[in-house]
Amino acid sequence: MRNIAFGYSTRCNIKCDHCVAAGEEFDLCKMDLDEAKSSIIELAAAGVTGISFTAGEPFVYFEDILELIKICHSLKIYSRMVTNSFWAKNQEQTDRYLADLQQAGLSQLRLSFSRWHQEHVPKENVVRAALSCQQKDLDYFVSFVSDFSAKDDPFEDYLRKNRLKFFPEPLIYSGRARKYLKKPILTDYQDNRCAMNCYLAPDYNLYACCDAGSHFTTTNAFYLGNLKKDSAKTLFTKNDTNPLFHCIRTLGLSSIASYIGIPAREIVTYRKCELCEKLLNNHNSLIQLNTLARSQLQHWHR
Repeated sequence: MRNIAFGYSTRCNIKCDHCVAAGEEFDLCKMDLDEAKSSIIELAAAGVTGISFTAGEPFVYFEDILELIKICHSLKIYSRMVTNSFWAKNQEQTDRYLADLQQAGLSQLRLSFSRWHQEHVPKENVVRAALSCQQKDLDYFVSFVSDFSAKDDPFEDYLRKNRLKFFPEPLIYSGRARKYLKKPILTDYQDNRCAMNCYLAPDYNLYACCDAGSHFTTTNAFYLGNLKKDSAKTLFTKNDTNPLFHCIRTLGLSSIASYIGIPAREIVTYRKCELCEKLLNNHNSLIQLNTLARSQLQHWHR
């Protein structure tokens, strides 16, 4: 099973301060619709079984995304759409959008929700979209982005009050969120494994990580190549056979950090993506890890 995040465009109708998908300055970029369709067909042939249409806001190009979802459905690819629910302004409009998505074959809707999103989109929109999904038997969940501060308590209470299916998601301090002061944390000593689902950007660059990976600009450690220059099969093979990526998936970042000498008491102060950046967005560290991953590191397990 291979799942990827699919960025059809960078355009979004709102500008959230916490957005990991964009910095303060970024280029507006959009795929050509026919090329996007061809890309999905190629991705399917290379073994992709799940596609998540993500940032920018997919509903900005709703008719285009409908066409891409239809392609996914015809190829038996599981399709998810991530949205801020700006479009769910009233019941009639909400039902119409969701009926179109359901008819196209959408598998799941992921509704973004946070104190940052809700500065731009009424929280009632998210409830309206979720309840309409329930009525239509369309799978959904709410992605509740949080820095786990008390400021988020009223937003979590709101989701509970409305009995919505939601899952807390940690704020990733990348993109615009990089400017925020990171709150100190102290976690259990976790493996910090990562599934590392690939991300296809609107310029057809493919990255080995769908979260902060495209922002590791010092080393571009997760850059696999461009789908216009190399086949999807070639790029996925490059991803699958990378020894360091294999160690991240199987051993986890904590074991990798410990192996190269980072003290356990320091490791537990990092969030997963932060620890990944510390290890992989430094040239000297990356060279060392790539060498070790081909030999001793892969045997560093219980």
